[in-house]
Amino acid sequence: MIFLDIDPDLKLSLPSDLLEKTAQAALAQQAISPHADLTLVLTGDSQLRELNREFLGIDAATDVLSFPADETDPETGRRYLGDILISLPRAESQARAGGHALEAELQLLVVHGVLHLLGHDHAGVEEKARMWAAQAEVLEHIGVPISVIRE
Repeated sequence: MIFLDIDPDLKLSLPSDLLEKTAQAALAQQAISPHADLTLVLTGDSQLRELNREFLGIDAATDVLSFPADETDPETGRRYLGDILISLPRAESQARAGGHALEAELQLLVVHGVLHLLGHDHAGVEEKARMWAAQAEVLEHIGVPISVIRE
């Protein structure tokens, strides 16, 4: 199950299942059971900046942060992958700068976050190539233009 938490102060109008379907597509592409759980949080720059500073030592806002858990819920037996936090203001800005829809930007960030939950990284050249290829495959599958992906 994909849990979605949107900051009530944010003004956002999206199809209700867009982000859930995007996360499920990324999980399917990575051969992860559709019965795995994760949480998507859409929030503001200040929360991402605070978390970025606390956990990565970077005192700046960012577009997406992933916090892998990979635990099993003792009550349901379901795998909990972790939390993905996305800055809506940053996503809006990046969508405008890239000349594409906010929905496409959010889908990119969801896929990116899911891949990080599953252990992908882009610190090295080879890791980045694998992660970007996986992102492109998922985005193409769900109909998001590949031009949304940036270096």
